[in-house]
This record gives sequence, structure tokens and C-alpha cells, in this order.
Amino acid sequence: MSLESGPLSKLRVVEGSAFVAAPLGGLTLAQLGAEVIRFDQIGGGLDFHRWPLTQDKQSLFWAGLNRGKKSVQVDLKSTEGRELISNLITSPGANAGIFITNLAAKGEFSYEELCKKRPDLIMVMLTGNYDGSTEVDYTVHPSFGYPLITGPSGSAVPVNSVLPTWDLLLGNMVAIAVLVAIEKRRETGTGDLIRIALSDVALSVVGALGRLSQAHLDTEESAADGNYLYGAFGTNFTTSDNSQIMLVGLTHRQWESIKSALNLGAALRALEMRETVNFDDESQRYIFRREIAGIIEPIIRGMSLLQVSTVFEEFKVAWSKYQTFKDLLKNDPRASSKNPIFHIKNQAGIGDIPNIASPIRFTATENLAPQTAPTLGEHTSQVLQEILGLSPSQINVLKNNKTIV
Repeated sequence: MSLESGPLSKLRVVEGSAFVAAPLGGLTLAQLGAEVIRFDQIGGGLDFHRWPLTQDKQSLFWAGLNRGKKSVQVDLKSTEGRELISNLITSPGANAGIFITNLAAKGEFSYEELCKKRPDLIMVMLTGNYDGSTEVDYTVHPSFGYPLITGPSGSAVPVNSVLPTWDLLLGNMVAIAVLVAIEKRRETGTGDLIRIALSDVALSVVGALGRLSQAHLDTEESAADGNYLYGAFGTNFTTSDNSQIMLVGLTHRQWESIKSALNLGAALRALEMRETVNFDDESQRYIFRREIAGIIEPIIRGMSLLQVSTVFEEFKVAWSKYQTFKDLLKNDPRASSKNPIFHIKNQAGIGDIPNIASPIRFTATENLAPQTAPTLGEHTSQVLQEILGLSPSQINVLKNNKTIV
């Protein structure tokens, strides 16, 4: 399937980025068909060799986040190279003039300078903090409470998340911001400079989930609590064959399914009577989570994973097995060809690897098949010729001057 079939196929975005959030914003748009042109310094940017790597040092990280994009490499230290990128960012077209960056936006790449060439420019600039100072996900996360309530019960040691949570949310907000600004530009003819700070993303989520209000009202629970689900019942258990599973009774239906599957009625009624509570109330299930887990633990410990799987499937219990990335790829139908977004494609320089299409699936619009990542600078000459109108001889001069390769 060609890029032209995607729902955003008329959109052109220029991306100057590194690491997670900005490349993810571009990837989200590219997977929906937008022409996303990423530019890098000759030889690759800050994340060109980012882990995980193949045995011959090819970055799987870079390949994953740049699928479906075009790659341009230019000597950004030269005046001529910066001018080329400035012209590319401000190139004409109703659905062009869109720039995403988390790099230093100064000089030729500042909003003020770019607007001199294209007054209706849409520029999304990612920063660490609201004041423009630097942060990364792994410095933001410790400041926003969650590491201190993550980890084994009773532990005083903070546990950071391996998953760059705030970067991932920020990346998707970038895509939303671009689409909102485009709609505004269609209506008013004006562009915009949009700033999104990584720590503001974290702050907005912590606020939305009630944690800031909890702290403000001095009802904060700041102790680590293992794998217990917050606010209802859920935790991990070990089967007789040492498989780790997660069991969740968040909703009333989920709770009833657990009770029926494990025949917990009598034991739970006895606990309810002893404590004068009603476990139909999810908050009571949370308060007595350890007592409930104590009833369930020997039952699960006496069952194999197959037995657990069989009975839980019968009663439609909400549960999952803890598994490695290899387990996921080998055993889980969600990470297989049964899932329409999962594919194996040949990535240049690496070979056949999993390639996941956009998780946004349209019913009345054709969905875009997964695209591979470009090789570094693969589209430099093409972009300069097709978008900036440079002739082959002009491109050769740039090559001879080592402005491009």
C-alpha cells in the first residue's frame, strides 16, 4: 500500500528530533500517511546509535521510531546546510509549513526567523520544563511521585519506570497539536508556535488521576505496595508450575468472575461478616486486599498455569500471565499475524524484524500498511529536487562542498 492511501497523505511535516517524544510525534503522523521528513547532521544525530542495537551495532530504536519517514542528512554546521533545512521547513503548500522539533530552535531554525519566510508556519517545540530548561523522562519521573509508590511493599527504595511514560504521552500530544493547528490555520490563515513541556505532561496526568488533589487534601498514600491494584482488588500470584500471573477485580463483573472461577463465596462471606464489610464495594476490596489475596493465594498455588488458563477463560476472568518480550512474540496472538497491525518486514541494514502499523484502525478509511525506516540520508537528493526544486547540477555542487552526502 502506498503512502498516498493514508488519511493524512496530503500533509507534509519536517522533523528535527532526537530520542523519543519528537520522533514518536512524527511517527504517529507518518503511520497515518503524512509525508514526514526527518533531518539529521551528516553521520546521524544524537539517537542514531541508541540502544537496543543489533550485533553489528545497528539501532533498532532508530529503525522503530522512524518508520515511514523520509531521511535527509545535511551538514547543519554550515550556513548553506542550515539554509537548505530552513527552506525545506518553510516550503510552500497548504498542508506544508509544519515543523516539529525538540532540538535547539535558534538562529535560522527559530520561530521568528522561519516566520520571515512563511508567516503561517506551524511549529511544535518540545521542552523539558515550562521555562524552557532541560529535562528528560528519567529526570522528570522521579519528581512526580510514582517511583516512591512503585516496588515491593514496605520498600523505601524508589523504583523508576523502564518505560519512558511521559515521553510517550508527549509524542502523541505532538501529533494532536499539529492537527489542531492545521485546523486553526485552515479557518484563520494563521500559524502558531506551540510549546509542550515534558514535565507539564507529567503534571497534567498526575493532576487528572487525582494524585495532586490527594496530596493537597493531605490524604496521600505514599508507600510502595507491590503489585496491588490501586483502589480495587488486583495483584500477582504464582501457579504450581511457577508461572506469575496478574489477577484483576476492578469492576463488579470482574470481581464476580473471580469469585465464581475460584469458588470463593463462602470464604469471602466469612471475611465480610468478620470485618462487617461488603466486597461489592471496590474500595472495601482495596482496603482488605491482603486478606483477600491470602484467601486466593493457596488456591492459585495449587493450580498449574494450564488449569488457571482453562478455568479463567471459562469464567471470563480479567487476568494475564507475566511474560518476556520473547514470550510475547512467541506465544501471544496479539503479537502475531492474526493481528492486522502486526507484520514482519525487511528493514534495510538489519533484516526481517517485527513492524507494527498504526494502532488507529479506521472503518471507512483505508488503513496504511506498515512502512520501514529509511537509511540515513536516503531521501536527501530526492527531497531537495522535488520540494526545493534544485537541479541535479546544484545537488552535485552541494555534494562536492560536503553540504550533503
